Amino acid sequence: MNVFKFANPEFLYLFFTIPLFIIGFIILNIAKRKSVEKLGTLALVKKMMPELSLKRSYLKFWITMVIIGAGIIVLARPQFGTKVEKVDKKGIELVIAIDVSNSMMAEDIKPSRLTKAKQILTRIIDERKNDKVAIVVFAGEAFIQLPLTPDNQSAKLFLETIDPSLVPVQGTAIGSAIDVGMSCFSNDENIDKAIVLITDGEGHEGNAEEAAARAAEKGVHINVVGIGTLEGSMIPAYEEGTLGVKRDTQGQPVVTKLNEEMCRQIAKAGKGLYAHADNSNSALKSLQAELDKLQKKEIDGIAYSEYDEKFQIFAWLMLILLILDVCIFDKKNRIFKNIRLFK
Repeated sequence: MNVFKFANPEFLYLFFTIPLFIIGFIILNIAKRKSVEKLGTLALVKKMMPELSLKRSYLKFWITMVIIGAGIIVLARPQFGTKVEKVDKKGIELVIAIDVSNSMMAEDIKPSRLTKAKQILTRIIDERKNDKVAIVVFAGEAFIQLPLTPDNQSAKLFLETIDPSLVPVQGTAIGSAIDVGMSCFSNDENIDKAIVLITDGEGHEGNAEEAAARAAEKGVHINVVGIGTLEGSMIPAYEEGTLGVKRDTQGQPVVTKLNEEMCRQIAKAGKGLYAHADNSNSALKSLQAELDKLQKKEIDGIAYSEYDEKFQIFAWLMLILLILDVCIFDKKNRIFKNIRLFK
């Protein structure tokens, strides 16, 4: 089914300016008429100025109004396309849990741990187009950032907005992240489910292995992506408006290191995969291969159509009317003397 929409509908508010132009034109013509009446009656002035055509002046004004209206529509970008429809897709239910603690701002993985994590997860979402995806963010606490959805475009948009300010309580509550992730899944027992957990493991607060084991008992595998280096790095932080590094209570720089052993233990308890994210794509490839092993089932999806731009129609209308406006003079001329419309 074809539907119509504007890509930039905010420009349509400019139509409210057209009544102002009309009011201004009316006021101007009243003023002109009063000025003419000082010389004599309107009929007498017409006889004195036979070449003057008021109808042409009115016509040019209305042509200008149509040109302005067409220009507003061009700015609003009218589009035609097919209505959004639900389609059946074969996929799994996937929860992405991303660590947003301050240690994820470390730059031992370029450009930073958090940026690299978002890049990896964006690639996963791009390649898992048939899956339903949910996003959980965690630090000292865990929250659902995006409920389970088949709309992978929305998932990527939410992913872009993630930063440490989303969870003010610092820490690494991986167990809570797994429990919150489990609450995102549907009750459909016939569809495979998985959690992808990406973290540096810094400041781990216990009970993560138990949460991973509980999830595995319910058939949900916990795949862990460890991000960072074993050598570690200092954490960027602002001090009195100047970019520096985070310091402990003794004033010494805080060095954050990847807790790889803990990440491996969580993945083992959750019967999933552990992969180390570095500056290559090896972790992404391993994770995709692991997720591909899961059984896929038909799930409801959303299909978006491509919309065709139709502003060209109104742009051509503007051009034609501009040419016509140029050809119409306020005074009668020989070119149009035989056309009654312009007399």
